Amino acid sequence: MRPLALLDAGQIELVERALRDSLSHSGPAVLVREHGRSPSTEASTGSVRSAGSERSAQGAGPVLPSDVPTKVALVVETSGSSGAPKRVMLSGEALLASAAATESALGGPGQWLLALPVHYIAGIQVLVRSIAAGTEPLHEPPGPYWAERFAALVAGMDAPRRYTSLVPTQLARLVEAAHAESEVRRAVARLDAVLVGGQALPEPLRQRALDLGIPVVRTYGSSETAGGCVYDGVPIGSTVVRERHGEIEITGPSLAEGYLGDPELTAERFVDDGGVRWYRTSDGGSVGADGRLAITGRLDNVIISGGVKVSLDLVERLVQSQPGFQQAVVVGADDETWGQVAVVVTDREPSPTALATLRAAVVPVAGRASAPAAVHRVDTLPLLPSGKPDRLALAQSLPATAH
Repeated sequence: MRPLALLDAGQIELVERALRDSLSHSGPAVLVREHGRSPSTEASTGSVRSAGSERSAQGAGPVLPSDVPTKVALVVETSGSSGAPKRVMLSGEALLASAAATESALGGPGQWLLALPVHYIAGIQVLVRSIAAGTEPLHEPPGPYWAERFAALVAGMDAPRRYTSLVPTQLARLVEAAHAESEVRRAVARLDAVLVGGQALPEPLRQRALDLGIPVVRTYGSSETAGGCVYDGVPIGSTVVRERHGEIEITGPSLAEGYLGDPELTAERFVDDGGVRWYRTSDGGSVGADGRLAITGRLDNVIISGGVKVSLDLVERLVQSQPGFQQAVVVGADDETWGQVAVVVTDREPSPTALATLRAAVVPVAGRASAPAAVHRVDTLPLLPSGKPDRLALAQSLPATAH
């Protein structure tokens, strides 16, 4: 077994040092918590503490053990944006295999700009790639993402190749800033790749970014695959993807060891087939004859409307293809007539014809049962620290009149 150290995400330099030691097997495994979430006062002083000290603080929640299997270098707590959070165990070999695959896919090592929280796999992987490349990452100070500040940091990057990783919400803000300010546009054009993942990237947003010279790479992956393992639909490194009974499965050297403290879920999601270990993603999709992956949405983000299964991810993608709704979120709501219906939530004032326009975009592709029942406006779309929309909060906040 190996000790597990608990760190605060606000101490990025400390996290980087601890991660470097963990990858080289000269230090404990690492679990990074959202800044300010851990009850320890030590986090603010830049120290590492044992996960065992969480025992008394957690109370009724799952106990965080003091030790993890020897092979484990990192434990990532998932965001829980649409379900219960999990603790994913990753080996150093998996993390470095992912970093090597990214480096090869992007054309070589480079300097990275960290713009994501390091308690999520996408943020941690920026540090892992930097460690593997021997480069010094730049990082934004804690706090809300600010496109102009981000562009200023990009302008200060001095390596021959320059990379960053964002979520679609951040990219949307960057696109708006680049469209309005030539200085921002010139700065972000210096980047060799902008990895965008964490949630579906609307095609109109992707195209706007490309038109502005932002070199967007659409990524697909999860904590269970040590981050993005498919770039623009193409598996990277030794990753292999397949479709089984409508579900996408992944194998390769970057797979997680499993879930800490949950052997049942580990056995359910990581399966052996002829001596090959596969991860069942719970994502629906297909793999083309050319090996290119296409994702249709989460198999567990489905409602039953009038007896018909409706993929909320598919509805959301179709809604986001319409002008003014690129950042809209689609959630399910209870309905006395249909059981459940899809509701569009946006932070922009919809026009009187918006609902009819959205229904016209959705029905021909997804069917009549998928037609949005309402458009609900909120002042601000609630986000998780990762930048993903907080779907549970949105669904719970819908007024009865929204549908």
